[in-house]
Amino acid sequence: MTPRRHVAEDLAAEHNAVLGGLLREREELLATLDRVAALNGTARLIRESIGTHSGFVAELTAPEQAVIRWLSGLRTDALQDLAVPVGQGIGGRVLALGRPVRVNDYVSSPSITHQFDAQVRGEGLAAMIAVPIFNGTKTVAVAYAAMREPRDFGDDAVQSLEDIAGEAARALKLASVAESDRETALSAERLRMQSALHDSVGALLFSIGVQVRNLHEDISDNPALESRLRRLEGDVSAASRALRESLLALSESSPERALPVELAEHCRSFQARCGVPARFVQLAPVPRLDAERTGLLVAAVREGLLNVEKHAGALSVVVSLLPSDDGVQVVVADDGTGHRAEEADEPGTGMGLRALAERAARLGGRVSLVRDEDDGCTLRAWVPEPCRRR
Repeated sequence: MTPRRHVAEDLAAEHNAVLGGLLREREELLATLDRVAALNGTARLIRESIGTHSGFVAELTAPEQAVIRWLSGLRTDALQDLAVPVGQGIGGRVLALGRPVRVNDYVSSPSITHQFDAQVRGEGLAAMIAVPIFNGTKTVAVAYAAMREPRDFGDDAVQSLEDIAGEAARALKLASVAESDRETALSAERLRMQSALHDSVGALLFSIGVQVRNLHEDISDNPALESRLRRLEGDVSAASRALRESLLALSESSPERALPVELAEHCRSFQARCGVPARFVQLAPVPRLDAERTGLLVAAVREGLLNVEKHAGALSVVVSLLPSDDGVQVVVADDGTGHRAEEADEPGTGMGLRALAERAARLGGRVSLVRDEDDGCTLRAWVPEPCRRR
């Protein structure tokens, strides 16, 4: 074998090794960006890292209940989809306390309740640890490690499981961001398709309908052609109804998913209308809001852009969306100088802003408009999450 061939084979092997590493990193990244894959991978990681016979994860499905859904190393389906209320068993005790719980032998432990002894015996488990998986200070899931014989889990095992739970928490947060981005992209695509269908197919059907009606007037003495035109007119009418139904279906989306898309659309519309650059920025994922709160934030941005259009003489506008103080805030900031000449002495006294402020107050929120020291104005509208009304 020639030296040149040896070099080529070595390079090929090196490239294959690099490619293999990149593919593994890709699989790990994709798993991190998917909630189900992240939790399923957590169950496997528990077994591999701690050396227990089994690992499993329960996710909260209600404020006071978790369901075991991701399992690794189990022989039966006794624990699959088992609902664990707060306070019951080892997982329920973790939910109640918000800290790790361990038992040497599950079915004989005096420190937990025993509603699930039959399922634990059916799987043949004995020693067990469970720790919370947090989102901030809130428990969102429970990670378990279990052995098939009694044993005393030490602090190192508990710490290892807590470390894995921390990694799972970070993966869930990334997955949540990725899911939000996917949903926002999907909503934007639905709006684009809706607009394209309305502008192209809708306009074409309207044009055909007009031409058919005009032909009716020109061929009143031709019954055969008149009959064909009436059938065509019926077909156009049916196609228009189907188009309207399709447009309605494309416009249907949850308020919280549509919020960033709608704000971005208002910025684009403002820029096209006024020629003033308007940029939308979502600074972080926002919590889910109901339709009333979402509508208020959209109305605030619309009012803010309208004020800029009327009074500001701005060179640029930035609309921001962000989580703030257990709620969601939108900010419309411009660099205009016209506010001083056009507005009353006190900002925020216009009828639109006053109505917005009253509407926000009914929801426990607030609206403000302030002049910046270096000219320009900033409008802020904030609403609390539905469960945290003030």
